[in-house]
Amino acid sequence: MPSDLANADALPSSKTVLLVDSEIIVRTTLSEYLRSCGYRVVEAASGEEALTVLKDSELPVDVTLTEVELRGDIDGFQLAAWIRRRRPQISVILAGTPKRAAKAAGELCEEGPMMSKPYDPQLVVDHIKRLLSLR
Repeated sequence: MPSDLANADALPSSKTVLLVDSEIIVRTTLSEYLRSCGYRVVEAASGEEALTVLKDSELPVDVTLTEVELRGDIDGFQLAAWIRRRRPQISVILAGTPKRAAKAAGELCEEGPMMSKPYDPQLVVDHIKRLLSLR
């Protein structure tokens, strides 16, 4: 049980995370953890699916966590760039394998902070909290 659940006032119940990852087991596991920490989570399996959520929904997304190497025509960098241009109020966290994350951080750090995969769920929550506190 996450330590945040001990203090109901600390729950970010009004914050929504758009989780974009091609691997269903990764999405499901991380979504469950984020929900247990009080976040609303919307899942997308591809960049195209994420854009549909962002374009066709009035859902107030606060943070998008997207892997870099998504299946389909829109990768995580393109998704992050779209969000930055069209929905700049949404914070973005990019994630990839350590080698890819390090390379991407050097080349495209302006699109958002980088995380390495596999995810450490508590580190994901820490990143989300930090980004939300900066807004």
